[in-house]
Amino acid sequence: MSDAAQTCEHLRQPATALSPRDGGGCEECLRDGTSWVHLRLCLSCGHVGCCDSSPGQHATAHFRQTEHPVIRSIEPGETWRWCYVDQQTG
Repeated sequence: MSDAAQTCEHLRQPATALSPRDGGGCEECLRDGTSWVHLRLCLSCGHVGCCDSSPGQHATAHFRQTEHPVIRSIEPGETWRWCYVDQQTG
């Protein structure tokens, strides 16, 4: 376990095998007909949103609306998680 995961209560919780609610991409970008750069999965509910490099920044907007603390990258080859509350990667 990384040092960050040891200090962040949200990252200490085991990573779940939650499936994306919509496997096709960022839910809001698909709805609005816009594009994304990278995709993030909310580990609380399965919402798929785009990263902060994307115009919509929908993963962060989802956190602000729901306060669901942890996302993980669902990009091929990436396994990291991010806690919005503690601003830490784990």
